[in-house]
This record gives sequence, structure tokens and C-alpha cells, in this order.
Amino acid sequence: MKSNVNPADSVTKQQSPNLRLSRLKTRRKNWLAMHLWLGLSLGLLLSIYGVTGSILVFYEEIDEWLNSELLIVKPPEHSAAYRPLAAIFEAGRKVMPTQAKHTFATYPRNEQAAFKLRYAVTAADGVREIWLVAVDPYTAQVTGKRLLERSDSLIPQTFIDFIFKLHYALLIKSHDVSTVVVGLSGALLMISVLTGLIVWWPLTGRWRQALTVKRKASAERLHYDLHKTAGFYSALVLLPVLFSGIYMVLPHNVAPVLELFSPVTYRYWFRSTPPVGSAQAIGMDEAVAIALQRYPTGRPHSIYGAPEPTKTYTVCQNGVDAPGSLLQRRCLVMDRYSGNILDLDDPTIGTAGEVFTQWQWPLHSGQAFGMTGRILVFLSGLACPLLFVTGVIRWRQKRRAKSAKKTHGEQLQRT
Repeated sequence: MKSNVNPADSVTKQQSPNLRLSRLKTRRKNWLAMHLWLGLSLGLLLSIYGVTGSILVFYEEIDEWLNSELLIVKPPEHSAAYRPLAAIFEAGRKVMPTQAKHTFATYPRNEQAAFKLRYAVTAADGVREIWLVAVDPYTAQVTGKRLLERSDSLIPQTFIDFIFKLHYALLIKSHDVSTVVVGLSGALLMISVLTGLIVWWPLTGRWRQALTVKRKASAERLHYDLHKTAGFYSALVLLPVLFSGIYMVLPHNVAPVLELFSPVTYRYWFRSTPPVGSAQAIGMDEAVAIALQRYPTGRPHSIYGAPEPTKTYTVCQNGVDAPGSLLQRRCLVMDRYSGNILDLDDPTIGTAGEVFTQWQWPLHSGQAFGMTGRILVFLSGLACPLLFVTGVIRWRQKRRAKSAKKTHGEQLQRT
């Protein structure tokens, strides 16, 4: 009995998977070229963002360790109650010039930490200075103050402030220029990470090989395995961290894109309305009291002052007990004169777009998932220079191999 199967069809079926694999490999070469040049041109920036970001994950602990006399206090043995917030702010005001503007305050992170108050001062020569005043929360006594930065200098005065400025502005003096450079480079680095994932994807289904480092491998293979495995595991953290970084430096550009899908508000868009007459603004301590009325279970963390007439107060609290919400951070924006709440960062009542933006800072810092999240962000940051170095090594290895092959071919032609 003759078979109805056409031999040519059988050959075509056998060739089809090989043809598809060949096409995928050709496409991957194009993605590899894009990944290569993005990595070579932006890898140093990725390393800077990564290392500085890893440091900033634990910036409070590091700053306290470097400046323990200023930032560490001794809790009283019998009573651990803080002095009234108004008294703490008044203590800071007394050691600063009358023209100093209180711009920011940070609550102690634990029982041994001091209150940190930031002030902006315009000196006689027109130079703008940023000062930090530390206050013992139990006694309302100033433990010291220090100059953080001056507008006529690119380099901040303290290690942590230097790392901050290098991380979010690359020490570029112009704010408009730095935001564009950091935001655009962040977007291109996201593309680099995504193309890296495309190149990493095992076309032949060898997942174990793609996810592990080969034991007792050659130096060339070791660099390859380190690059692909570190790239894959860190990409799971780097992608949301890079996007959140772009959002934080270019919110006015990212928000309109998000609004195509869901309404979005951004706290810095709101303004206080100066009243007619000589009405005084409420104090920052009163702003905190209003926030605590709204979220009594929360613990205040940071308070943004209102140094200009139309600026608003923003009070951020951590640990807000809200059933059904993973995010326990809440920020309230309020009018500096009336105390009216203008905006809430509250995932239980916000739109999908607002909830998405509210997650960006906790994701960027790793604080969204406690110490586990901070460690993951810390490790992904340290992976950045590893990816850059191993990527450069692999590129040089391929160039040498290609050059050697070309030289060998030329020698064969001569003979």
C-alpha cells in the first residue's frame, strides 16, 4: 500500500522549526547590537545610578554612623515622650538667622535618632545655603547644625548630600538640564534592560543554562554567565526602579502619558491661596496635627515646609493601618493658610493612575516591602557596575576573537 505522504512535505515540516529558529537568531542579532551600544554608551551612568542608589537605600543609617554626635541622641530612662513639635521647631528657629526659611523636617526613625530640620538661607553675597539643624526630641535642645550645600558650589558639603546630588542630578548645576539628562538616560537604560532580556531569552529552551552560572567554566564563559544571570535577576528590580526614577525627575512629562489611561494628580501642582488681608499661615506643627486627625494610626515621617506664599504643606506618614492596602504610606497636601486638604496620596480612594504614581517612591527606595525590598534594591544597584564591566569584557573578547579570525583568514589566503 502506497503512502499518501509527500516526501517534499515531510522535508518542509522538518525544515520549518529550523527556519523559524534561524529567523529568531537573526532578529536577536539586531537586538544584541542595540543592547551593546546602549550598554557601552550608558553603562557608566548605570553604574553611577546603581552604586549611589545602593548607598541611598541606607542613607539614614550611614549618615547617623558618620555623624553620630549630631544625629544620635540618648533616650531618657523613665520617659520616652517627645516634646511638643512646636517646641522642637522653635529650637531650630532660634539657632538660624531670621531670614532662614524652614523647608523640610524629618521625624526620628527610631528612639536614638534626632529630629532633622532643613533651612534655606540667602547669604549677604546672594549665595543660597542649605543648613541642617538636629534637635533632641526628648529635650527640644539643639545637638548641632551643619552646612549641607551652597548654590555657588557643585559639590555638597556632606557625603550623603553629595551622593544624593550625584544620583538624581549627576552634579549638574542647572536643574532644567539635569532633569532632562537623568530622565532621558533613564529611559534609554530601560530600553537597554529590555533588549537585554530579549537577548537573554533561551531560544532553544535551555532554561537551566540561562538561569545559572556554569561551574568550572573558562574565564570567557564565566564573564558571559555572570552578565546574563546578573542581568536577568536584577532586571526584575531595575525596570520598576528606573521607571520610578524617570517619573520622579520628569513628573510633568510622565503624568500626561499616564492620564491617557487614568486620571493622575501630582502633589507639587497644588498651590496655597494667600488670603486677603494679613492672615498668618498655620505652623508646620499644626499641619502635622491635621494629618494625624485624618490618619491617627500613622507615624509622621517627613514634613515639607512652605517657604513661599503660594507653596503648600505636605505631611507624609508611614505605618497607616488600612485593611486591604499593601501601601501604608500616606501624604497629605494642605493649604498653608487655611489648613484645608488639597490632595491625598491614599491608594484606598485614588484612581488607578494615582495609585500607580503613589507606589513609585516606595518602589524606588525599596521601602514598599520593608527590609526585604530595601535589600533587593541595594543588590540590584550593586549589580549595575558588574553588568557594565562584564559587558565591556565580553565586547572586547568578541572583538579579539573576530580580529584573530580575520588575521587567520588573511594568512591562509597568502599561503
